Amino acid sequence: MRRFIKNFLELTSDKSFIHLIEIVEIIVAKLLSLLMVIVIFATLGDLATFIFKEILSPEEGSFSKTLFQTFGLFLNVLIALEILENITGYLKKHVLQVELVIVTSLIAIARKIIILDLKVTEGIEIIGLGIAILALSISYWIIRSSHQK
Repeated sequence: MRRFIKNFLELTSDKSFIHLIEIVEIIVAKLLSLLMVIVIFATLGDLATFIFKEILSPEEGSFSKTLFQTFGLFLNVLIALEILENITGYLKKHVLQVELVIVTSLIAIARKIIILDLKVTEGIEIIGLGIAILALSISYWIIRSSHQK
């Protein structure tokens, strides 16, 4: 009985609990990476389908619209790859790499700007995107300069 109580107390110690949490984090990160691989392949399939449907048999005068949609789909794949890189970086170092998160955010905002329809977009949205790009760029510059020192 004493041995059981001793083992139980060891299992409920802070060290054992933290170890259990680390195991759960690793399992979740691995599952996320596997799911992200599925998302990447699905996005590639969507891109290939779009290219074969829209680019190879274009309607009259719709090439520029189709081109921007194609760029958006390409950037979707890049964003998914960056998210996968964030997850695998976490698995390798057990640290969330802020620089990668900021780069992924910059790519996502660049995608938004590339596919932006200026006819239906309000000025406040454009200002907001500009402020977001400025803030992320400054953050990226600060992090890069601190890493170089």
